[in-house]
Formats: sequence, C-alpha cells, structure tokens
Amino acid sequence: MVKIISKQEACDLIKDGSVVMFGGFLAWGSAWEITDLLADQNKVKNLTLVGNDTAFADKSYGRLMTNRQVSKVIVSHIGTNTETQKQNNNKEIEVELVPQGTLAERIRAAGAGLGGVLTPTGIGTLVEEGKQIIEVKGKKYILEEPLYGDIALVYADKADKYGNLFHHGVTRNWNMIMPMACKTVIAEVKEIVDELDPDNITVPCVFVDYVVKSDYDYLAKGLKKA
Repeated sequence: MVKIISKQEACDLIKDGSVVMFGGFLAWGSAWEITDLLADQNKVKNLTLVGNDTAFADKSYGRLMTNRQVSKVIVSHIGTNTETQKQNNNKEIEVELVPQGTLAERIRAAGAGLGGVLTPTGIGTLVEEGKQIIEVKGKKYILEEPLYGDIALVYADKADKYGNLFHHGVTRNWNMIMPMACKTVIAEVKEIVDELDPDNITVPCVFVDYVVKSDYDYLAKGLKKA
C-alpha cells in the first residue's frame, strides 16, 4: 500500500537545492495545495524547477518564482510569468529553454533508462550550441540527454490504496511521464478509493511513493486565478 501523508509532510520531503518536476500546464493539472504551502512557508530555496512552463507570477508553482525560491528553470517557455522574465533579464536566475517535445522526450528517456534521444528540432539554432550532433542517413540530429529529477510533484484525480493513479482529460499532460524520471514521487489527489479499474490506471503504483489527499477546488481556484 502507498503511504498517505499530509501536505506538510510532502513539503518537508522537498529540500534546498532539489530538482523538482512539476506536473501541469500553465498551472492547470498541478499540485496546487502542496505548492501553495511551499510558497506560503517560503522556506525551501535554490530549487531547480522542471516543467512545461513557470505558470503565472501569482499561481501555483509560479509563486515559487515570485518568492525567489528557484535558482534554475528547465521549461519550454516563460512567457506567461512576468517575474521569471524579470529575473532572467536581470541574470538572477538560470533559464534553460527546451522545445516542448524535446523536453517530454528527455524526461521519458530518463524514465526508460536511455542514454538520450536524437531530434532534429533546434538544428541550426541556439539550441544546438554545446551539444553533440549526430548524422544519421545524411540528416543531422541533436543528442539530447535524459532529464532526471529528485522529486516529482504531480496531480491526479484519483488514487487507490496501492498508489495507482487516474488522470482525467488534460490533467494527464506532464503528470503521467514525470513519475518515471524521479527518485521520489508525491501525488496530490482529489479522491482516494480502495481500487481503480485497471483500464483507468494512468500511472502504475510502482512509480508512486506518497499520496496527499486534497480538498482543493481546482476548477474554482483555477477560474478565480486565471
């Protein structure tokens, strides 16, 4: 059975300097309650944030940027968070921009134990600088290395007592691939049930370490903060 913990216990697992993968897309489908507590307490520092984006300056994991709890981000864009942009322009934070598909494949590569992936995306641009270029059948590819995390902080609509997860609709986004690439996986869930229908399991329990039951009204909060 999976260990069910409080949101405070979840926050305590995240240490200074941790590489944290945040599920969600512009905060939708993210672990709002745990992330809000991380931001409210403002204790953990020097995090590396890995995700699709840095959300918005006042929303979910975007608040960690506003608090200056993050020293590096590895994301596909920062265009919606004015605080990330400001810190980047002032050279106060390290920003690694990765094409969205490449970012997903680097995470998948880590989870699958691969040495990297070959992609033509970024050839002839700044993306290829400092990276190994491999030619296959006359076509050039960038060797993108796997991306690992210390903590995956993900959201799911349901979990069962074993730790299997179910994601509804667009909440699947990054929440399904990040657990495979991280040492410790914390899932914030709306509902905990005895068992999930095997056909509905989107992340098997073998990848999940902890579950946090959340009473957060994601739809209402999301609309209010949008």
